[in-house]
Amino acid sequence: MDSKKIKQKIAFTIFRILSLLVVGILFWILGFIIYNGIGVINWTFLTTAPADGMTAGGIFPAIVGTLCLIVGSIVFAFPIGVMSGIYINEYAGNGWIVKFIRIMTNNLSSIPSIVFGLFGMALFVNTFGFGDSIIAGSFTLGLLILPLIIRTTEEALKAVPDSYRTGSLALGASKLQTIARVTLPVAFPNIITGLILAIGRVSGETAPVLFTVAAYFLPKLPQSIFDQVMVLPYHLYVIATSGTDLEASRPIAYGTALVLIVIVLLVNLSANILRKYFGGKVKTN
Repeated sequence: MDSKKIKQKIAFTIFRILSLLVVGILFWILGFIIYNGIGVINWTFLTTAPADGMTAGGIFPAIVGTLCLIVGSIVFAFPIGVMSGIYINEYAGNGWIVKFIRIMTNNLSSIPSIVFGLFGMALFVNTFGFGDSIIAGSFTLGLLILPLIIRTTEEALKAVPDSYRTGSLALGASKLQTIARVTLPVAFPNIITGLILAIGRVSGETAPVLFTVAAYFLPKLPQSIFDQVMVLPYHLYVIATSGTDLEASRPIAYGTALVLIVIVLLVNLSANILRKYFGGKVKTN
């Protein structure tokens, strides 16, 4: 065996070990959370409000609050992000405007989430007068994930062959019709990938919701988008660090973490099913 094949085999072995190490760490974390949290998971825990200083009861208001923020932020950010990606890739060309937008989008992606939280508090909570509410938290989280959706949409559209566009235009379709009926349906399965990543980030954010929507203890469901809510990430932080009895609430903290992981998993699975559905329609057509 020559030296080139030996080096290649060593490199592949290292990559394989590193990959297995990453997977092993992931399963170790999941196993730790499941082992410590599965004991408190029951119907009462999932359907009742916290009680006795959050050392008993359940996390139902926090589950509802988290789902409200996920839906609200996606409803706000996904259409804007997709339309922005379409404009950048299909209309704007390669001038300085596009370069400037890309630079600003990349800069927004690297800004710490706590900065978005402070901005959301200043703009939506105070200036617009929404107060600590679902709508303020949804807008703040929507701004947080907007750069991610824009970039994934742009990359998905870039992956569509130009022959699809030229063929549609040659058949007499307008540019808008080409985008709506040809380019976007082909790219949509990959756009859903950005949606999945965005949902995962929204689900686990604590700093933005702390400044805009999260309640320390609010054992009731919201009645409107202008209500404050409990959310799972902040509730987990509270019962793990500043509860009335940390030892008594520690199993609840692990159970809350497990529920949050399951929610993110279920939402991601739903998005993956949606992506496969649209991907199958594209292949059929």
